[in-house]
Amino acid sequence: MKAIVVHAFGGPEVLKFEDVPTPAPQAGQVLVRVHAAGVNPYDTYMRAGTYAIKPPLPYTPGSDAAGVVEAVGDGVTKVKRGDRVYTAQTVTGAYAEYTLVLQEQVYPLPQNITFDQGAALYVPYATAYHGLYNEASARAGETVLVHGASGGVGTAAVQLARALGCIVFGTASTAKGLELIKKEGVHQAFDHSKPGVADEVLKATDGRGVDIILEMLANVNLGTDLKLLAKHGRVIIIGNRGEVTINPRDLMARRASARGFTLWGLTEAESAEVHAGIGAGLENGTLRPIVSKQIPLAEAARAHKEILEPGASGKIVLAT
Repeated sequence: MKAIVVHAFGGPEVLKFEDVPTPAPQAGQVLVRVHAAGVNPYDTYMRAGTYAIKPPLPYTPGSDAAGVVEAVGDGVTKVKRGDRVYTAQTVTGAYAEYTLVLQEQVYPLPQNITFDQGAALYVPYATAYHGLYNEASARAGETVLVHGASGGVGTAAVQLARALGCIVFGTASTAKGLELIKKEGVHQAFDHSKPGVADEVLKATDGRGVDIILEMLANVNLGTDLKLLAKHGRVIIIGNRGEVTINPRDLMARRASARGFTLWGLTEAESAEVHAGIGAGLENGTLRPIVSKQIPLAEAARAHKEILEPGASGKIVLAT
């Protein structure tokens, strides 16, 4: 089969398109014929060797894939050959024509969801769901600011927050991104590339502040985020690319909090809840993954460059 293989940590050029043996499922494992693989920012950090998790070399990147079950190992009862599925982590990597997963890492993909959309599910939607429901304990009627709302996690968060009954604010930096988040249901959209956006957000709340901020770039925005919170407000740190200076008094005065998490740290019970919620949202149409671009698997290096460029509008997927 064809797969992307990383033999040394480095820039996008280390992503090599190679022939490798097709894996065979062992007991408790599932072999999935990948139709699309999702590209996430963490994939680029891992490839560069700067992520908290450093896989042993060589490795094939990717945790998010969608496709059809090709074969199952002994003891697998969750899925069968021919089932449409999406993955939530893998054993052998998603950037490949076939990927091996544990049966607990694979979930049904409803017929109304395309393979491209299925590849846009795991990291974006599980992150947004866990951040909003489990970490922020969001409630209907609260005001949620999604900072960077036009990307994969951002659009997922907008859809989930609207379904919960929250008042949803979103930021983006391009006309395309702003149009997208309006279409997805934000009550107010803000251009975070312009000066004074924090004042606009506060004005939109009549000076009260927002209850929850889902933050995609904490090293840039966290210091300002804390000043936007209402009493008992919460910032949930989802993305970060460096250090940041904050004034703890901004938290103290508001009795507020700033929390972070990693998707890899979810418990078995949390994961079960997340995927139950995602599955229900897909079936009833509440959740609609937005795919902005499909790139051939062989051009994974281009995808790794483009995903870090400003002005995201949906998810980038690799077509196999």
